[in-house]
Amino acid sequence: MTARKYGIEKRILDPLHVRRIRDGFSWIDRRFVRDGCIERLEADEFALYFFLVVVADKDGLSYYSDTRITTKLRVDPESLLNARGRLIELGLIAWEAPLYQVLDLPSSIAEGYWRATP
Repeated sequence: MTARKYGIEKRILDPLHVRRIRDGFSWIDRRFVRDGCIERLEADEFALYFFLVVVADKDGLSYYSDTRITTKLRVDPESLLNARGRLIELGLIAWEAPLYQVLDLPSSIAEGYWRATP
């Protein structure tokens, strides 16, 4: 199957290895890039967000401990604390130990999210 967008023909490059959702459930909404959120995040913030998206269940919930997250991401506890605070501030996650929740992206800046400056 092929599709054309912006003059580029999209086609499957490796049909034997097409990505499938198997025993887990994760995705990053395209609006994360399209609406500019990705540009507002530092590397540790993006790493934490990506990690939480990957490990979260269908409701966005995860209960990885801070110790395990710092080990997996190879960051120090202070960096984790700062990244978590920033993601909360931007409305991307909620946190109440021991639970993290990846939140639905807002439909617009008017919803009050993305209020922090880059």
